[in-house]
Amino acid sequence: IDDLAEIDYSLNSLPAVFRPYIDLDLKGIVYPGGNYTVPPFVAAPFTVPDPSDSMLYLAFSEYFFQTSSFAYYTAGAFNITIAEETCNYFNISTEIFGSIIPEVAQYSVTPYPVMLKLMATETPIISLQQDSFTLEIQGCMEVFAVLPDSTTQSLFTMNIAANTSIAVNIFDQKLMGSLCLNRLQYSLTHSNVGFFEVSLLENILSYILQTEVIPSANAKLSKGFPLP
Repeated sequence: IDDLAEIDYSLNSLPAVFRPYIDLDLKGIVYPGGNYTVPPFVAAPFTVPDPSDSMLYLAFSEYFFQTSSFAYYTAGAFNITIAEETCNYFNISTEIFGSIIPEVAQYSVTPYPVMLKLMATETPIISLQQDSFTLEIQGCMEVFAVLPDSTTQSLFTMNIAANTSIAVNIFDQKLMGSLCLNRLQYSLTHSNVGFFEVSLLENILSYILQTEVIPSANAKLSKGFPLP
């Protein structure tokens, strides 16, 4: 797929040949690049509706998407660093945080650029829906001040629970997707600036996710998964 993951489309069994059609039972397992450890999921059997008016039917089970999530989580694809330069472009600094959270203003009197680190803390959970699937991501975000000597100082860390949906389509022999954020919940886990109400950050967090994280994820999803 890319430098982070690989797909095994080998046959599980011999092709089943019938008069009107042929059934091919493929593995459809996604592994972290170079790591072929069996994913911690059980592939449940499923059936494809009887062929009717199309030449080819291609069905993916929830297991395929679960192994995809596990592979990319293991490879660190859900860990994102939003660097100082990007934050400067979007005018995000300790001064902005300080205007929202008085504790930050008291802690950091001098305005500094910031750096954000987001990471998934467990394998994202995938559930198939009618025309899409949901992706539940449990993670955390740590906010750093970038000091003049380029060292960083942690300001606070938050737990984040994101509910997203991914619409899928097939184009140019690839399975592609588009991510949409449905719901976001967060809580303060550690703070070097003192306790504050995390609800104060709702607008700025949504802005960061919608302008940086979601577009970055969609750029990767637009490259697609190669089909057999």
